[in-house]
Amino acid sequence: MADASAITARQKELVEQAIERARPTVKDRVVVVTGGGRGIGRAMVEGLWKAGAMVVAADKTWKGAEEFRQQLESSGRGMGVEVDITDDEQLDAAFEAVTKRFGAADALINNAALVGPTLYPGLNRKKTLETTDRDWEVIFNVNVFGVLKTIRRFIKPMLERKSGSVVNLVSRGALAVSAGSGYFGMRPWTVEMPYQSTKAAVMALTFYLADEVRSEGVAVNAIMPAHARGSWFDSASRASMERGDGFGQRPEVPEHVVPITLFLASQNAQGVTGMLYSVADWNHDHGYGGYAAWQDHELPPDLEESFSKAEAASRPARGGFGVSTPANRV
Repeated sequence: MADASAITARQKELVEQAIERARPTVKDRVVVVTGGGRGIGRAMVEGLWKAGAMVVAADKTWKGAEEFRQQLESSGRGMGVEVDITDDEQLDAAFEAVTKRFGAADALINNAALVGPTLYPGLNRKKTLETTDRDWEVIFNVNVFGVLKTIRRFIKPMLERKSGSVVNLVSRGALAVSAGSGYFGMRPWTVEMPYQSTKAAVMALTFYLADEVRSEGVAVNAIMPAHARGSWFDSASRASMERGDGFGQRPEVPEHVVPITLFLASQNAQGVTGMLYSVADWNHDHGYGGYAAWQDHELPPDLEESFSKAEAASRPARGGFGVSTPANRV
């Protein structure tokens, strides 16, 4: 059985190590994080804030996260804004509020998104032919058009200053893997339409936009977080358990994204741009531990029991939903 307290303590050490390393390049940069009120977005915001950045956490609602918002704003180096990224007027108002408070953003992290469990509450997923046109319209409106709308606003000052960084979040499930002259999907058996279609679109957007704005000094990159415990994870896992389904391998803690977030938030086109990174593999390659080092061992008792039983009944899970990678190393 894993020593949960030791693993959690090590995770905190790795986060602090990343913060101290990044402080010289991140301090005083203005960074906007969408979906920043909870889950992975909150972990990003906290890491950036602790490293000395001026951080704007944008979220559709702050219900249940009011204390975090107050903590940010009372610090003098943080700001919480309520914005629906599909709404042009709300985005305009958010952009103006950020500019008035901190000036132009140096980095934008597009984390806000809908996933299957939020699109299909209690069900988590549908097979492609069971989805409706409305399902696709709703999720593309947030995950693709909302991302593009946000970029259009916050990238303008970066282009004018010829410096800045845009970071998009995508998913390993949108990847294609080559086998000779053909390609096959990374994990199509996980049934994630239309979510993975939106992430494939954002992946392509990242590569093309990066090349278009490279000469203007702005970096555009994308990251693929590991299977993580987002704000929706607990309820989605319980729903799967009630149906007798599994919910994949033990999740990572949201903080596993902090090291690479700090790195990419400090970039411009003279540094890293046009890249897509697997967060788990990047962590391993840069001394921040492998997949097992970031797994969440502080789950609620019912979920902990479920994942522990699944782990005991099978071989150790391999990295990336069944795809063997170096990131599976501790």
